[in-house]
Amino acid sequence: MTYAPPPSFVSKSESFGVEGARYRPGFLQRLRADALLARALAELAWQREQLTLFGRDVLAPRLSAWYGLPGASYRYSGTERRAAPWPVFVERLAAEVGAAVGWRFNYVLVNRYRDGQDALGWHADDEADLGPAPVIATASVGGERLLRVRRRARGTTTDSIAQPLAHGSLLLMWGRCQRDYQHCVPRTVKPVAERVSFTFRWTSGGRPAESAEGK
Repeated sequence: MTYAPPPSFVSKSESFGVEGARYRPGFLQRLRADALLARALAELAWQREQLTLFGRDVLAPRLSAWYGLPGASYRYSGTERRAAPWPVFVERLAAEVGAAVGWRFNYVLVNRYRDGQDALGWHADDEADLGPAPVIATASVGGERLLRVRRRARGTTTDSIAQPLAHGSLLLMWGRCQRDYQHCVPRTVKPVAERVSFTFRWTSGGRPAESAEGK
């Protein structure tokens, strides 16, 4: 099934020079975003992952949590992460994001960036669990951080594009975006408040994905 974001989302979002990506600032109203951040910090089961990078075990420079529908799982860095049951407020956000972008999600990876030294390295969300053309939607709350995106071409990469991810914003990536680009959240020496990102996706651990339009 070929996905395209609905016109209602496109009209309220911005292109920032990356094919298959749109950014919508103010997706969540300020008070709602504030409340979502407070609940996430207080209630989610945060863990610091141990990752294997270039044959070495390292601790992730951020905290993470995983939620979703029963049976949903997601494998990256050689480890399967099974989803814990949705907290009600996270399930509500999943439904709200899905309705906005015209897609359904069964899994969310939540990352917590405690300060400017917490980060996410260059990568693409192109794991087999996500299928050939993943639809990835990221809601951000808390301190503004930069997302950097660079094109992959013939084994090399181009200069990166910087997109600030503001409190209450939504970033959507689809189609060939994960094949053609990498992205990261780099460290910063600037003072920055805690940030939480909710990255929604559909993984092969649940039922086949289907468009939410027309329902």
